[in-house]
Order: sequence, then C-alpha cells, then structure tokens
Amino acid sequence: MQVLCDVHVAYRLVSRLREIGVDATHVNRILDGSRTTDAAIAAYVDANKLLLITKDGDFRDSHFLRGTPQRLLRLVIGNVSNDELIGLVESHWPEIATASQQEHCYLELSRGGLYAPGRSR
Repeated sequence: MQVLCDVHVAYRLVSRLREIGVDATHVNRILDGSRTTDAAIAAYVDANKLLLITKDGDFRDSHFLRGTPQRLLRLVIGNVSNDELIGLVESHWPEIATASQQEHCYLELSRGGLYAPGRSR
C-alpha cells in the first residue's frame, strides 16, 4: 500500500507508517513541496493510486464534488500530539488499509473512531 501525507501531517506519522511496512511519503518531499497545489496533489495521488492522508477539508469537498482524490483519509482530530495521532492511525490501520484498496474511498478518523459513509459509526 502507498500513502501520501499532506503538508500539515506530521513527518513522524510517515516514519511510523514506514516502520509497519507502508510505502509512505510526505508531500514536502515531492512535486513542489509545501507549495504544491491541492489540484496537483490530487492528480498525483490518483495517477499513482495512493491514499492521501490530510487534515484539509478542501480535499473532502473535491472528493465528493469532482471524484478526486479518489482515495482519502481525512484526519478530523484537531490539534493533538504526534503520539496521539500515530496511536489513532495505528489502531485503525487494518480497516484503513482494507477500505483504501477500493478505487474510491473516503474515510474520516477522529478521536471517536473511523467513519466511512455508508458504514455505521
């Protein structure tokens, strides 16, 4: 599985995902780094069949209105420590990995758990 973490997602999450066998990178390491537009990020993840992990609500709107990015995990956790972020992602990773194998996938992760439209909370 391949993942791209958006600009406001901690590098520590990328490192931890790599430790558990996920091919993860941070947007600051590709394209135009932190200056990369949302449209360019969405096009990149779609072309490479990646899961985008972001805190940015604009990607949610784009996913539902334009179908891009195709695979999206939106973090709706507010300002949390890196340890809490990593713990939340790790505790739900099996479900995230399974869901993101589909061609189109929208997930939200909060302190309350993982949510996917069409699935009960």
